[in-house]
Amino acid sequence: MEDLQTINKAIQKSFALCSTYNNIMVSLSGGADSDIMLDLLLRTCEDKSKLHFCFFDTGIEYTATKEHLDYLEQKYNIKIDRQRAKCPVPLGCKTYGQPFLSKFVSQKIERLQNKNFDFANDGNKSFEELKGKYPNCEGALTWWCNEYHEQEGKKSHFNISNNRYLKEFMISNPPTFKISDKCCLGAKKNTSHDYEKQNDFDLKCVGLRQAEGGIRSSAYKNCYEFDSAKHTQTFRPIWWFTDEDKKTYEKLYNIQHSKCYTEYGFKRTGCCGCPFNSRFEQDLLNIKDTEPQLYKAVNNIFKDSYAYTRAYRKFKRQKEHEKTLVEGQMSFDTIIADFKAENEQVE
Repeated sequence: MEDLQTINKAIQKSFALCSTYNNIMVSLSGGADSDIMLDLLLRTCEDKSKLHFCFFDTGIEYTATKEHLDYLEQKYNIKIDRQRAKCPVPLGCKTYGQPFLSKFVSQKIERLQNKNFDFANDGNKSFEELKGKYPNCEGALTWWCNEYHEQEGKKSHFNISNNRYLKEFMISNPPTFKISDKCCLGAKKNTSHDYEKQNDFDLKCVGLRQAEGGIRSSAYKNCYEFDSAKHTQTFRPIWWFTDEDKKTYEKLYNIQHSKCYTEYGFKRTGCCGCPFNSRFEQDLLNIKDTEPQLYKAVNNIFKDSYAYTRAYRKFKRQKEHEKTLVEGQMSFDTIIADFKAENEQVE
């Protein structure tokens, strides 16, 4: 018999909070975790009129996602408020820059670019030298120079070295286009914040799980959070769900996901073709026939980022090959690290 302890606790917590708050925003993405959160809240909230469902359209959403929202409305007899982005992803990329590798990496590179950082000529200089030449940029320079440390003096995974050979690659191949994570800011975050203020919600529910990993999930420690500065409460109903808990819940309550999972073969969804997804190459192959218009669009929107990512991956493979020739064989740790890097989606 399946272990239902985590699911039962989530049900109890959801029931308690739904009883406490009166105007609850449920932010839906059309993804698998979002589906489970929606079903859980509807089963545990006695007064369903408290729940207000919303979806934020980034401007590059899958047709399959939009169709799935229609399905959810019919299945649960609910209305999902679909909000257009204040700054859709295509405009955000044109205005601020294109995403590259991950939000965290893109943030650091953007700060360096804003200081007109000379990757080729200054890339190998020390932190102290760079700090003097590029003032008010210590966070990005700390990342670039691998100066972040964890307990006991160990190097942190927040350093650029966490992306093997990235520093060497950027010194040899400085980016010729703007890099930024701000497409997410205008497409979702700002739109969501304005929507929250306009409707005066007292609780916001999002389908985020700790098991997802990445910077986004590591920023939180619990399923419930109160931001005293913004006077907002956020609840993550399935925060503690493991992948096995997800499968169990889907089986128990017959959860059907969108065609992105059942037909396109995606493991996770998000903005179509997003370069933050390390599997974007496979996703592009999947949507080439199923979503041809989106395929053309994202190849235009993220053109520079795709090319730069491919060049970086090629550079990394060459470096590893050179290392193999010197050492005689590649270590198991290196092989496993390569596998994880190629198969792990970054938030």
